[in-house]
Parts: sequence; structure tokens; C-alpha cells
Amino acid sequence: MKILDWYILKRYLFTFFMMLLLFIPIGITVHLAEKIGKILDKEVPFGEVAVYLFDFTIYFAHLLFPLFLFLSVIWFTSKLANNTEVIAFLSSGVSYVRFLRPYLIGATITGFMALILGLYLAPRASKGFNDFTYKYFKSHSKDSQDRDVYRQISESDQIYVSRFDDRNNVGHDFTFEHFDGNKLVYKITADNIRYIEKDSVYRMTNYVKRTIGNLPDSLEILRKKDTLFAFEIKDLIPKIYEAEVLPYGELVEFIEKEEQRGSSNIGRYKLVKYRKWSLPVSVFILTIIGVAVSSNKRRGGMGVNLAIGICIAMVFVFFDKIFGVMAQQSNFDPIIAVWFPNIIFGVLAAYLLYNAKR
Repeated sequence: MKILDWYILKRYLFTFFMMLLLFIPIGITVHLAEKIGKILDKEVPFGEVAVYLFDFTIYFAHLLFPLFLFLSVIWFTSKLANNTEVIAFLSSGVSYVRFLRPYLIGATITGFMALILGLYLAPRASKGFNDFTYKYFKSHSKDSQDRDVYRQISESDQIYVSRFDDRNNVGHDFTFEHFDGNKLVYKITADNIRYIEKDSVYRMTNYVKRTIGNLPDSLEILRKKDTLFAFEIKDLIPKIYEAEVLPYGELVEFIEKEEQRGSSNIGRYKLVKYRKWSLPVSVFILTIIGVAVSSNKRRGGMGVNLAIGICIAMVFVFFDKIFGVMAQQSNFDPIIAVWFPNIIFGVLAAYLLYNAKR
């Protein structure tokens, strides 16, 4: 690697990390100022607050990772252009593609960081961040869907509860159906079902089991019935943010189970999965756009380049959010929702790069 490569690569990484060190404390300060009243009212222990802020730091950095990188590339490349260093590099016989090489090396390093962050570190931080939020800031909000819970727990078994109380582990208006192919074999109903943790059994009240056969069907009616089922309480109502807090391997298994159970939130879960792989690609695309936009010296100087960069960043976030909402709340394919912004901005990057080379 030549002097030019080291010079640009060091500026690339140094500016990016300085951007993180600059904006993350600002984000923490603003967030803490917004939440400090609730923290004091709830008398939250200092240790929990410290852990929460650490988790928030990782969560915030992962959320805005590509934007921090994009702005840092525009910032230091604009300084190079204003100091006529870019013109000097290209005038020395270095092609534009060759000039771009250290940027791509930097994008590879930061893209790998984004991948590790998304696969392993961000899920742990997201769990702490969301658990703390629902415990102290949203204590009156539900962190899971607890009404009209319908789950397919296996190929042959389906369950339903009209309402589930996760604090007491009680489900109301319980129904369990067992099928052989498309044929209903038996159906269990109960006014409520409670998980008895010390005995590891489920207790049903006003239990009725109807076994389907030759007429008449057989009925078993009991005031109370203790039994075992092949599902766990947490399988009934996974948390809204369940997919965000799972490492990648566990996330894949979780999505497979949820697909078998016919979960209505499968689009949300797949969105989280695909974003873990799209983020490193976004790093490369935004790096190329940043270089193409800011490598030319403009009359307005660095301010114009930053203004253009911020506008592009806002459009990128808008596309990402709008397609994300479509995937969560409709039948829109999550993989298209995740990759469409990268495709659009990838085309933009190719166009800007072509014109910059000219």
C-alpha cells in the first residue's frame, strides 16, 4: 500500500471515529435530558441507568452507522478538495478508480465492523435498551401482543387465547385443536389456562375435551385439569422486539418457528434479518456517493458538499423507513423493502461516479 493509500485510509477511519465520538455524547445528552424526569420519579438505581446508557450508545451507533460514515467521508474529502489535494493526486497520473481504492479498503473495514455489530453486539444492546424502556418509560404499554393470540405450535396442533396475562401466566378462553392432516381429531376448550411453574404443568379450569369420531363424539368434562403441552409460555406471545434482541443464529431459528406457527409479525422479523446483511452494502454505496459528491472543489466550499450530503442522507433514511413500514404492515416482501434503497442508491452511486471520472 502506497503513501496515498495510507494517507486517505487514515483520514477515512480517523474522521469516522471522531464523528462517532462527537455525535454519540450529544445523542446520550439529549436522550438523558428527555428521560431524566422519569428516571428520577422511578428512582432507578444508578447501575441500571449506566448499563442502559451503554446499551443506548451501541444501539444509537448501529442505528445511524451508515449516516455517520457518509457524513465523515464527505467532510474529509471536501477538505482534501478545498486544499486542492484531490487535483494534485489526479494530476500526478493517478486514475479516479485508483484514487477510490483506499476508500473501498476503508469501506471494507467499516463494513465488517457493521456486520459484527449487527450480528452480535447490537442485539445484546437492543435487549437491554428495550427491556429498560418498557420497564421504566413504557410501564403501561404492552411489549407483546396479548389479545386474540392464535399460534400454530406444530404441523398438527393449533392454540388460541382471547387474552393473555403475562404477569400471572394466565390465558383466557383457551382453545387447543389437534389435526391429522386436514381432519380434526380432538378439540380442548377451557375458560382459562395457567402455567404452574413449580410443577411445570398447565392447569385448565372448566376443561372440555371433544374427541371427533363416529357419532356421537366423546366428551370429557372436568372442573380442573393439569396436563403437559408441547409449547412454552414465551412461545405464545413473543415480545414485539424479540427479533431485534436475538443473535443471528437464534434469529434464523426463531423466524423458522414463527413461519410454522403462522405469525402475523413475520414481515417484521425478516426485515431485521435482512437488514443485518444490507447494512455493510450500504457502507460501500454511501462511501462511493460521498466521494463522488465531495471530490470536486465547489464555489460554496465544504458547506455546499455537506448540504448535498445531508439531503441525500435524508432521502436514504426516508426510503429505508417507508419501505420498512410497508413490509411490517402489509404483504410487501421484506427482502425487497430492505434492498430496494440500496439498489436505488447503488444506481445513483454508479451515475455520480461516472460523472466524477469525467
